[in-house]
Formats: sequence, C-alpha cells, structure tokens
Amino acid sequence: MKKLDAEIASCRMCPRLVQWREQVAVEKRASFRDEQYWGKPVSGFGDPLAHLLVMGLAPAAHGANRTGRMFTGDRSGDWLYRAMHRAGFANQENSVGLGDGLALIDAWVTSAVRCAPPDNKPLPEERDACSTFLDREIALLPNLGVVVCLGSFAYIAASAQFGVKPRPKFGHGTEAIAPSGVTLLCSYHPSQQNTFTGTLTESMLDDVFGRAKFLVAK
Repeated sequence: MKKLDAEIASCRMCPRLVQWREQVAVEKRASFRDEQYWGKPVSGFGDPLAHLLVMGLAPAAHGANRTGRMFTGDRSGDWLYRAMHRAGFANQENSVGLGDGLALIDAWVTSAVRCAPPDNKPLPEERDACSTFLDREIALLPNLGVVVCLGSFAYIAASAQFGVKPRPKFGHGTEAIAPSGVTLLCSYHPSQQNTFTGTLTESMLDDVFGRAKFLVAK
C-alpha cells in the first residue's frame, strides 16, 4: 500500500487536474492562506482489513487537496465522519488534518478520482485514468464486502470496478450485488448542495451506514 500511495502522489496523468490542483494550492482560500496545501493526488486510508469501503467523487479543492487526507477539512467530511462515528466505523466524529487522531474501524475511505477537479466535476476520461489505482487499491483490501458509494459518479466507478451489469438506477439507498458478492450501497453525496437543501439529511446518511453495518456483520 505504501508503494501505491507513493505512485498516486506522484501521478501527473491528467493535465487539466494537475493544473487545477496546483493552482488551488498556490492561490489558496483566504481562511487557509497560512497553511501549506498538499496540492497532489490523494490516496485512500483506513483499516487495511476493512470489510467496508466508502467511495467518494474526488478530493475537495480546499479539503483533501489541502490536508492530504480524503474527506478531511471540509463540510462533506464533517457529515461523513459524524455518520461513520455513529455507526462505529470511526473513533471520532470529525477530521481536520493529518495527525488529528482519526482512525477508521473496519472501514477504508477512497475516491474514484484522486485529484481535485475544477467545479468538483471530473471528466469520465479522468475517472477512467484513475481506475488503475482503484484496481490496485481494492486488490490490497482482501476482506471487502460492502461499498458505500457517495453519489452517482462514485456508483458508476464502483459498478465498473466490481462488474455490476446491468447497473440499477442510482438512488439513495439503492443496492446492487456484484458477481463477487460485494454489495454496492448508494447514498447521496454529503455535498453542501445536498445537505443545505435537505436532499440529504443526517438520518438518511445514518440509514445507509446502519445498513452497511448490518451487511458487514452478516
């Protein structure tokens, strides 16, 4: 996994993403102007013996692209780790940066694309370029039984990865069984657009992780 992490961090396959992630790391958000941004692709992290994989879209420009850890330092991460903590998949309910004490329990967090994209919208070809990293990462997680897909982009990537055909239509709570027996479990992404509008509530997210907990325990 350390070798894979090093290869991910040095990747420059997608010129559009390289330009954007590095531009953001230099220009910064005013509230983080005194911080050193990561500004590189971001690896997954968690328990290497995990039965649960949580897959998001891509690092946030001023979240993981700043901190170097998935879903860390932004509001989406606040929602995610609170829900994971309530379900017993994380030892604490927030994550602000590396070294803050966060540890995942029987869970691994990753994303379909490893670089922060402009407008938080990776292109399909950028997703496909990153799929080789996802292939190798999943091969190093031998116990996976459930994948929580945060948003339709992650669901499409996970379906391709695990060979789900035909792919059921995405919706909050949708489940799909891969040929390997792995269950894909869908949730709306905990983006501000979804959480501010009530499209995703904390109880809805709790339901998904409660279901994941049940499936992992089977």
